[in-house]
Amino acid sequence: MESQRSFMLIALALVSFLLWQEWQTAYGPKAVTPVEQTEQKASLTEAKFVASNVPSDLAQTGTNTNSVQNTAADVPANMANEPTVPVVRNQLGQSERFVEVTTDTLQVTIDLLGGDVVKANLIKYPITEGSNDAYSLLRPNAAALYVAQSGLIGANGPDANLDGRPLYTSPIMQYTLNNDSLSVPLSWVGSNGMRITKTFVFTRGNHAVELQQTITNGSNDTIIVQPYAQLKQTFTLPEGNMFMPTYRGAAYGTEQEQYQKYSFGDIEDESLRIATPAGWIAMIEHYFLSAWVPPQDKTNTIYTRAIGTEYATIGYTSEPVSIVSGAETRLDSLLYLGPKDQDTLKQYAKGLNLTVDYGFLWFISEWLFWLLQMIQGVVVNWGVAIIIITIIVKGIMYPLTKKQYESMAKMRVLGPKMTQLKERFGDDRQKMSQAMMELYKKEKVNPMGGCFPLLLQMPIFLALYWVFLESVELRHADFVFWITDLSTKDPYFVLPILTGISMWALQKLQPMTVTDEMQKKIMQFMPIMMTIFFMWFPSGLVLYWLISNVITLVQAKLIYASMEKRGLKAS
Repeated sequence: MESQRSFMLIALALVSFLLWQEWQTAYGPKAVTPVEQTEQKASLTEAKFVASNVPSDLAQTGTNTNSVQNTAADVPANMANEPTVPVVRNQLGQSERFVEVTTDTLQVTIDLLGGDVVKANLIKYPITEGSNDAYSLLRPNAAALYVAQSGLIGANGPDANLDGRPLYTSPIMQYTLNNDSLSVPLSWVGSNGMRITKTFVFTRGNHAVELQQTITNGSNDTIIVQPYAQLKQTFTLPEGNMFMPTYRGAAYGTEQEQYQKYSFGDIEDESLRIATPAGWIAMIEHYFLSAWVPPQDKTNTIYTRAIGTEYATIGYTSEPVSIVSGAETRLDSLLYLGPKDQDTLKQYAKGLNLTVDYGFLWFISEWLFWLLQMIQGVVVNWGVAIIIITIIVKGIMYPLTKKQYESMAKMRVLGPKMTQLKERFGDDRQKMSQAMMELYKKEKVNPMGGCFPLLLQMPIFLALYWVFLESVELRHADFVFWITDLSTKDPYFVLPILTGISMWALQKLQPMTVTDEMQKKIMQFMPIMMTIFFMWFPSGLVLYWLISNVITLVQAKLIYASMEKRGLKAS
């Protein structure tokens, strides 16, 4: 196997991989970029909502929210026709309808109509590197709606009332975390005496919000309620590029399937309904997610639903609860609003950490990320950590690299004999193949010896690709000089150009033995083509490839020197 052909194999593997990703983008789960944040600065009072389906409907701008009606489309459909308790409406202006909560990690807006979380900004994660604006995960904008809803359905659940969802009250409209935890209580009282206190509990340094729904039965009869929670967002947003494909859509976990994607296309095609012990549901985007975690000791039903052609919904319903007259019951769940941090997510539900999706090479990616994290903890620089892990990987792969070059050298020694065989057998391919195999056997040469090491190295590269693409730790991670975000492309394309030069140097390390003129041109153009590819890759990945090439150049020199001493021609 000629060394020049290795470059062709690398390029072919990369191009095939990128084409496969592009096919996934077009025909698989939709790959999109994060929502444009320019719309997030609009105030809630200026936001436009679709009145029939959006829970926080502000389409009617009067001061009387009695006119705001939320249909049964906002709650699980199978419960919509069950009898409910009439909803008590209060006279509230729009400015009095939204509770603002600020902690050290979250800026949250809660709509008193339904008690939904309609806005969530991640304080510690700016929109862009150096920006003062926090990344908006949940948002009330009609064009990019994304909200977290919860409540009570069932025979007596107020959220199943066909007249509209309950309007809660709050003692104050603005909360700020000053201690280790903060409770935000919302209250609602039905006409029959049933009381609901919906309490959101925030904790310092945490992106998880506890939801405690306390139901007090002040009626004379036994009541039945069923807790539910769901995530809703718009279907359509701008698509991403083929070099940075990211999944945006729904996902869930069950007892049998710890992690399963359910794309917006799937939701449009077929509604999901799965009963499972424990479980969880989520909406995922590049580095962040929202997730509802129901009681893990209950049997929960996970469902999806398309609301018209605009909104996708994934949620769960838990087991119905009977509350006798005069009794009180508390129903708990957890809402996570934050980064895809594996160590944190695994604490809340089994399989929730798998939303950091490393693809089919996850077992390699997880090991590489663990090692990368360990190194970064010592050197305190992700770029330096990438360089060190590259040295480690190339060191581990050195025996294979050595075998590859030695195999190619042996193949070159056989070059004259191969030429004789071609002249002898001409176009008789069968006899030619038999003669070649006999020659390989006699000379103890494996024709695939130079190919196998390359094939073994490609999974490492692809696994690292997913690590750099999925790991929120690398978002806005600084390296040196102009490289201030290792998760995005090099803004000045310095690393891709240096990588192209290193590939050219590797190519020139050995004389080109390819005789076909077309193959020669392809080989000569390969470094340029790969440079263009790398211009759009995460700079952390390009840094890895550059350092890998430099190490390979050094290793090749050492290997060639060793072969010369043993009488093997290196070129």
